[in-house]
Amino acid sequence: MRRLIFLPILVLLAGAVSAAPTRLLRFPDIHMGKVAFVYAGDIYIAGVSGGTARRLTSDEGMEIFPKFSPDGSQIAFSAEYNGTRQVYVMPSTGGTPKQLTWYNDVGPMPPRGGFDYRVLDWTPDGQHILVRANRLPWGVRMGRYYLVPAGGGTEMPMAIPEGGGGMFSPDGSKVVYTPIDREFRTWKRYRGGRAQDVWVYDLGDNSAKQLTTNRATDYQPMWVGDDIYFDSDRDYKLNLYLYKESGDHEKITMHEEFDVLWPSAGPQAIVY
Repeated sequence: MRRLIFLPILVLLAGAVSAAPTRLLRFPDIHMGKVAFVYAGDIYIAGVSGGTARRLTSDEGMEIFPKFSPDGSQIAFSAEYNGTRQVYVMPSTGGTPKQLTWYNDVGPMPPRGGFDYRVLDWTPDGQHILVRANRLPWGVRMGRYYLVPAGGGTEMPMAIPEGGGGMFSPDGSKVVYTPIDREFRTWKRYRGGRAQDVWVYDLGDNSAKQLTTNRATDYQPMWVGDDIYFDSDRDYKLNLYLYKESGDHEKITMHEEFDVLWPSAGPQAIVY
């Protein structure tokens, strides 16, 4: 297993009047020396070592779920610029966003319902963006995965029938994911039927394999190199774990005062 960096985000926002670290930073993503994240509904970018963050978006609507392209040159994200939430892409240095999806979202949902058009990942070749869209007939909060062409064009549904968080394997042949989506519900220490488990879907033969079976929540799976990581509250506080085929998964972070929320993996690091 290669050495990874596990990085809580801690930055200063440009124009802040206080030198104190800014709180309530959400939905981060990382690529090499840069971290993109959301603060107050806008997307910012900063160095992994901290310092001043630069704002990339400033619209009245909420821009969320930023994800770097494999080469770090672009950021895909979800935004509500025209009265409906859609997927956009822009240069990671900033610039005019390009709209990629046009099918109406499901509209406002209660906080526990989350958001439509959640950007999850890019294909390793940078040609498509993995998006979870709420387009299932049995509920507006239920979603499945779509591949959205990064250069524009019609999105295509994937074979996976339903899912929550997910990420491609480095070679793009598999997806690590959770069939159940419960990311926005704030149930603590939940052990019921909506507790998530991590699965792997093989896109070559359309087969799925369950990786975790704990009664607790195992979710937000990430694939870095040959290793799969996930977030779990099996010890009653959300921490990162390294998947082991033996079932004896290795606890990576040891937070006791707060939960690891919205972890996201880059080529060599995980940010949360």
